[in-house]
Amino acid sequence: MPRALLLENIDPVAVELLSAAGYEVESVRGALDEIDLIDALEGVEVLGIRSKTRVTAKVLENRPELQAVGAFCIGTNQIDLAAATAAGVAVFNAPFSNTRSVVELAIAEIISLARRLIDRDRALHAGTWDKSASGSHEIRGRTLGIVGYGNIGSQLSVLAEALGMRVLYYDLEDKLALGNAERCGTLDELLERAETVSLHVDGRGGNAGMFGAEQFARMRPRSLFLNLSRGFVVDHEALRDHILSGHIAGAAVDVFPEEPREQGDEFRSVLRGLPNVILTPHVGGSTQEAQYDIGRFVAGKLVDYTRTGTTTLSVNLPAVVLHGSSADRFGLLHHNVPGVLARVDALVGDHGLNVDGQVLATRGQFGYVVTDVSAELPAALLAALRELPETVRLTTSG
Repeated sequence: MPRALLLENIDPVAVELLSAAGYEVESVRGALDEIDLIDALEGVEVLGIRSKTRVTAKVLENRPELQAVGAFCIGTNQIDLAAATAAGVAVFNAPFSNTRSVVELAIAEIISLARRLIDRDRALHAGTWDKSASGSHEIRGRTLGIVGYGNIGSQLSVLAEALGMRVLYYDLEDKLALGNAERCGTLDELLERAETVSLHVDGRGGNAGMFGAEQFARMRPRSLFLNLSRGFVVDHEALRDHILSGHIAGAAVDVFPEEPREQGDEFRSVLRGLPNVILTPHVGGSTQEAQYDIGRFVAGKLVDYTRTGTTTLSVNLPAVVLHGSSADRFGLLHHNVPGVLARVDALVGDHGLNVDGQVLATRGQFGYVVTDVSAELPAALLAALRELPETVRLTTSG
């Protein structure tokens, strides 16, 4: 029986789907470091993780039997994608499943910061009745600047506008504006015009440290700041300085450069204890609805890949789906050089089989072809395919 390992408390629906597909599934609550992960992956074909477990080149090198990794979250920067592709390991994530959860948290935090609900709550818990409108504002009519106009940023744009906010956005790509949102040509333009700035950028290396003292200084006095994207994007020392100076009136942070590995571990941050600051433990997408949908979606992609070779929405492999099935099927990930497909088909014919269906796609240096054949795959054909100098990984499914 093939084995699957799920880390970081992934929703039980993933266990159900993988078990139904014939996997022996082990589910672990926490993350694993590199050495422990290598040990735990012995005999494992499918790995599921969230944001804290790092799948490094060393892990992939030491566990060649690993076929696929599912990131049960949006980001994949915790996985060495280049090494995974070179090893023929398919990577899947959930780019859409928790967008609504993140957006709803952002809206709630914008309102909470604008009304200074955190300070009112702390005062009342301390026994102080502070009934005052001082520093409390409606968000209607105020300007929201969204940095990163992808799946989350664009949905936030729609909901914020429905609440009466004016919306500006900045993205490196030329994204279509939704509703009445206005695109800014530069990040500086957005910072100088917006009264609330919310970051929704991806985990690419170029975004590391993109928001620091210079960017905070450019923001309008007494504006609000939110980061629900990646922890390494923001200089927290600079944010602390601008909150203490009063230049930033409030902030909400859900992601941090260094986060505890286990639930209950001590959390350390220079932002602790600051006025009108909301700190949440990376829970932007952590609603029961989102986690169920992520578990269902990613587990489904892993099952599709291992059963049929389908790579639709794979993060790192060429996208291939071949509908229908004949007697047998194989998938070949190979180096993208001329003539591979012709040699593959010639080998199929040499072993007395017909090609009943075939789809090829390429992506950079790699190509991926899924082939249906007219009879059971002979061992000699599989050996010949593996021996092709261009072969990276060969997979089979009946």
